[in-house]
Amino acid sequence: MLPEKDRLWEIATLFLKLGVIAFGGPAAHIAMMEEEVVSKRRWMSRQHFLDLVGATNLIPGPNSTEMTMHCGHERAGWKGLFVAGLCFIFPAVVLTGLLAYFYVEYGTVPQVEPFLYGIKPAVLAVILSAIYKLGRKALKNWQLAIIGVLVITASLLGMNEITAILLAGLAGMLWLGLPRAFHGNRANSPGLIPWLLTGAGKALAAGVTNSKLFLVFLKVGAVLFGSGYVLVAYLDAELVEKLGWLTRAELLDAIAIGQFTPGPVLSTATFIGYQINGVQGAVVATLGIFLPSFFFVLLLNPLVPRLRKSALAAGFLDAVNIAAVGVMLAVTFRLGEAILVDWKAWLIALLGMGYVLGLKKANSLVLVAGGALLGFLLWQL
Repeated sequence: MLPEKDRLWEIATLFLKLGVIAFGGPAAHIAMMEEEVVSKRRWMSRQHFLDLVGATNLIPGPNSTEMTMHCGHERAGWKGLFVAGLCFIFPAVVLTGLLAYFYVEYGTVPQVEPFLYGIKPAVLAVILSAIYKLGRKALKNWQLAIIGVLVITASLLGMNEITAILLAGLAGMLWLGLPRAFHGNRANSPGLIPWLLTGAGKALAAGVTNSKLFLVFLKVGAVLFGSGYVLVAYLDAELVEKLGWLTRAELLDAIAIGQFTPGPVLSTATFIGYQINGVQGAVVATLGIFLPSFFFVLLLNPLVPRLRKSALAAGFLDAVNIAAVGVMLAVTFRLGEAILVDWKAWLIALLGMGYVLGLKKANSLVLVAGGALLGFLLWQL
């Protein structure tokens, strides 16, 4: 066994590298980690790696980022957890912050606007692709189908997305989890402590201060279940609908430009924080959205075996997954109304969907770059 200092250095170099090259979304990130941590370095068995992947779906936050923390913890304890998470996040945050600076300085000039015009429909294709893949996995039975339809309806009627997802989770525990527990399909386990924190956020008054910005992103980071793309729904609900700190167009610009960066999608928070309050806003938004993940992983890692067998947690998770897909579908419908305003935007969106559905390993970076190029070419037509 290497000394702790050498193990921490090994963790830092590995996850800095992954933070630079990890394009393609959470599934691609986790596949890269499996290759590096299990196949090459043998820090853990493949079975234990799969156990951690499954358990990570039980907690809020970006799954691939939390998996880096688990891997670091396995190699060097709690210090490894923090080193792995910070090193994986760092490249995306820095690059997104630089893009935010250039966007704020030059985002309204004609040379940039045509590219953003094409990126927005392409982002819709990325989100719809995620909805399709997550939906196929999440829709396990007719009860979940009903929960999903109810969440979509509630979201389109104006219910807060976080409220809809948490109510769906409660319904899942009562409708799916309790019967499993009574029939002895799974052993009971008290694995819901992190979710007690989801009610901690409170409505913020108008006026943007760094403390308020931090609290908003802390709340989002504490309740963000599912894919990182669900972030679109949460931020739309908080920053556009409730607080009015951003327009929907500005939010789409942030999500679109965030697609250019490797690493976690949640680095979009850095971009939005810079839009709202400059460098200080970027720092506090980034800290707010990622801090809950460090806490949840630190709490979860020793409890993985018990959490995996919890009947209530399984019911909650199944319902939350389908609810997250429903929320994504509802918010994508609203975003589509704002983006697909002419035949050029429709053409880019349809070509993007063709690319996503036509290739098994479609790359979101290629998709967004292609959208930017088409936007530039079609802008003058």
